[in-house]
Amino acid sequence: MEIKQYLSEKKQLVENGLNRFMLQATEPFRDHINAMRYSLFAGGKRIRPILCLAAAGAVNDNPEIEKDILPVACALECIHTYSLIHDDLPAMDDDKLRRGKPTNHTIFGEAGAILAGDSLLTWAFDLLSGQETTRISANKRITIINIIARGPARWAWLEARLLI
Repeated sequence: MEIKQYLSEKKQLVENGLNRFMLQATEPFRDHINAMRYSLFAGGKRIRPILCLAAAGAVNDNPEIEKDILPVACALECIHTYSLIHDDLPAMDDDKLRRGKPTNHTIFGEAGAILAGDSLLTWAFDLLSGQETTRISANKRITIINIIARGPARWAWLEARLLI
């Protein structure tokens, strides 16, 4: 299979998963969920979740592995989107556009964007821990959660060591 076709197929799988797992904008939280969805579905290559799916497929011969690991892949995309929302904030890069569209805080306000980003991060850990979305055992889910939760601290430690 050509790489472009592979990326396209896996991107669609991730998009379908995000659509299936993500909250729908209903009252009383319509504006808040719309802010979360605005950035999550603003486009992008979905490289992080595709790499997650590819890595799982490379080390597992279970034909259902993509279905089982999809919530993890979608959680990674939620975490990535959270980081982009926060990076664009006035206190950070103060970007006005992301992928050619107005940034979250320019549409929903700074407080709305902060809450949307924070909620995507929290939602990611809901996806990672949720038994209803995957057949991955509880022990494996805890391990995955631990690796993801400790990731930024490990990178900060490595960067600090490199600066010494």
